[in-house]
Amino acid sequence: MTGAGAWNLPPLREGYAADDALIERRARAAGPADAAERAGAAVIGSVRCLVIEPRGCDARGEMIYLHGGGYRLGSPLAYVDYAQRIADEAGWRIILPFYPLAPEHPFPAALHAVVAVYRGLENRQSVVVAGDSAGGGLAAALCVMAARAGERPAAAVLVSPMLDLTARGESLDRNAARDPMFSKAAVLDSAQLYLQGHDPRDPLVSALEADPADFPPTLVLTGGAEVLLDEAVAFATRLALGDRRVTLHVAPEMGHVWPLLAPGTKEARDAIAAIAGFVKALEPARSGDST
Repeated sequence: MTGAGAWNLPPLREGYAADDALIERRARAAGPADAAERAGAAVIGSVRCLVIEPRGCDARGEMIYLHGGGYRLGSPLAYVDYAQRIADEAGWRIILPFYPLAPEHPFPAALHAVVAVYRGLENRQSVVVAGDSAGGGLAAALCVMAARAGERPAAAVLVSPMLDLTARGESLDRNAARDPMFSKAAVLDSAQLYLQGHDPRDPLVSALEADPADFPPTLVLTGGAEVLLDEAVAFATRLALGDRRVTLHVAPEMGHVWPLLAPGTKEARDAIAAIAGFVKALEPARSGDST
């Protein structure tokens, strides 16, 4: 951890156009057309966002939630109902940014965008940074940048996070037949489109390489059947051995991002409850030390 007090982001780079197959996949993953009607809208730090308010109470805090999709597809529009469940259970406002996608916008374009959203919020040190899959990796990168700038968030919530773009985890092969939603090939494809020659061991793209001291209290949620299981467990272990506050939630037999993709299951409800319980426990101490 540098604690330098400056947001020294890597410079932006030019990318290249997505092919027709990826454009078609993006269209299928874009979410329902009427989703925006069920959410508020805001521009925060010059970045378009959807805003989900808890129903039945005033928001007690703010969470930035970064969607998954391997840095190359996905949209907040597909997350409105899921985010509403988190908002209602936790009583927190959920902010869903539209961050730029690869390959048109390679690393660090998405990081620039989410840093802009974070810096655009008041009381940043009471904000929870969250995300799933690649969004979980991006949330971890935001934590690292915030710690280096001396403006760390209150906490992080990482759901089925993609934390190792070198694809070293044995569960990528061991759980391949059990996790139909993700694969080792998808990790490597995401890495190629997002990195475009950048070092995959950079802590800003592979949080397994990051200094544990850069992380606030962190909740890591992973499915016992998913291909990213090993890196989630390794990351939580790394934080624990680094004397950081970390909670690991493993949902037996669940695959990648099950709280979003299997919303009717008990395991999904348990995950939402775990997220809500985690952020509610922060509330009395949010203005204090979050290290």
